Amino acid sequence: MAGHDIIVVGASAGGVEALTTLVRDLPANLPAAVFIVLHIPAQSPSLLPSILSRASQLIAAHPEDGAKIEHGRVYVAPPDHHLLLEEGRVRVIRGPKENRHRPAVDPLMRTAARAYGPRVVGVILTGSLDDGTAGMQAVKTRGGIAIVQDPDEALYPSMPRSAMENVAVDYCLPLAEIAPMLVRLASEPSADDASFPVPRGMDLESRIVGMEMDALQNEERPGTPSVFSCPECNGVLYEMHDGDLTRFRCRVGHAFSAETMLAEQAEELETALWMALNTLEESASLSRRMMQNSLERGHAMIAQRFEEKVREAEQRAQVIRQVLLKEPLVVAPSEEIDKASENGA
Repeated sequence: MAGHDIIVVGASAGGVEALTTLVRDLPANLPAAVFIVLHIPAQSPSLLPSILSRASQLIAAHPEDGAKIEHGRVYVAPPDHHLLLEEGRVRVIRGPKENRHRPAVDPLMRTAARAYGPRVVGVILTGSLDDGTAGMQAVKTRGGIAIVQDPDEALYPSMPRSAMENVAVDYCLPLAEIAPMLVRLASEPSADDASFPVPRGMDLESRIVGMEMDALQNEERPGTPSVFSCPECNGVLYEMHDGDLTRFRCRVGHAFSAETMLAEQAEELETALWMALNTLEESASLSRRMMQNSLERGHAMIAQRFEEKVREAEQRAQVIRQVLLKEPLVVAPSEEIDKASENGA
């Protein structure tokens, strides 16, 4: 019976140092394959394989699509591509982003769980937000083992803490203790795969992110239609529930956790507010210029109208500026505004 020989690891902010420490303590004869997703910018060259190879006795590399899975190797997701697992091989695919990332942790863990079931060990290290939580849930659903770095020692504790709060994690360990645990688990026999059938939703999502055309063209949807639109493509988002987890996925495959959706909406709101602030300040500047021109021509009534426009734009800009800078919101009472208008007249 196979051991726990499929090790899938996810990290984000602070991940290079954590991953280096993790692989440093893995032996050259490790009877398992290690797969790593680190959130990295799409256009940045990744030096992670060379960094990990120097620190470890294992060979780390960006795999080619379709590469054979071998024990004693570290497979690192390349920039702007998901790293997915099928039985016996890896897939490197530029599929739809999940949780605003490509590569993302959830697709790696989900496809590993689908293909290898109880043989999978999922590991979540330091990182922001909650990518990997849904993937870890998939690992547990298929009988795998879940390990998280102790959030109290993680440089960025959000990812491991989210996994702990939402998934029945098997081990919460200091970083230095994770590698020895992986070595031990790799040699221990895993449970029978047949005892943990692949849920329909897991299979469908794995095929969608793998860009399988039958899944993309199928009218079957991953959840129920929500009132929200996809931040990536503006399509309808379908709401899904994995235990206590609420997630969203659109027709073409973009996926978001609830926390990631909130972060995305906050960014969109901030962008809209900055645009509104710029428009109001330009409006106040133009109205001020028109007021001055009217005064120079002796058109007092017209100048007064433009003065009111200046005041109105400046007051609205003040409100938006305070929201953006998170200052205490101070809005002049309506009677004070009226009084100021009378004095200006």
